[in-house]
Amino acid sequence: MTRMTLANTPKTATIDDARMVGRTLASAFGDDPMMQWFFPDAATREPGLDRYFTTLFTRQYGLHGVCERTGSAAAFWVSPEGADKAVPDAETVQELVEILGDRAPAFQEAVTAAAEHGPTEPHWYLAVIGADPAARGLGHGSALLRSGLAKADAAGLPVYLESSKPDNLPVYEHFGFEVVDEFPLPGGGPVLWAMKREPRA
Repeated sequence: MTRMTLANTPKTATIDDARMVGRTLASAFGDDPMMQWFFPDAATREPGLDRYFTTLFTRQYGLHGVCERTGSAAAFWVSPEGADKAVPDAETVQELVEILGDRAPAFQEAVTAAAEHGPTEPHWYLAVIGADPAARGLGHGSALLRSGLAKADAAGLPVYLESSKPDNLPVYEHFGFEVVDEFPLPGGGPVLWAMKREPRA
């Protein structure tokens, strides 16, 4: 069992943490199939991902979600109460379109496809979680996952997520998630696995 330290103790992520959060998630998602699909140029992927995650954090999840971080990881959650507000507004969408460039249509198609497969019942949604590769195995991601799951369990609600990385599925299954759907993203994109975890007492 990984030992909890001050470095991997979850704390609320504030807008002042935006630079750290953006950099951390850019590193974490460099090998993610969906992010590679959105940012196919390896030379510009990391700075593109940094802008992408920083924008999501400062304009969307940081305002209307439940965002936590450790010293080397970050997670964005959405509660049922924040679900309507966490939808990106027109200005945020425009900023993401500028970041994604000619991959913006693929991104918009992917978001639409994922929404069509999403649950209709009240739930907590794990939108993003990632740890800096240099700190993997030190318990950062697990600490953030446990923290968010505890909030969902306290509310008696299930948790839903999507993953495009097969290696992550056993990790989520270890925490009680089950694959409930599997579908390819439009236009030849990678497969997305939808996972759900029922609340625990």
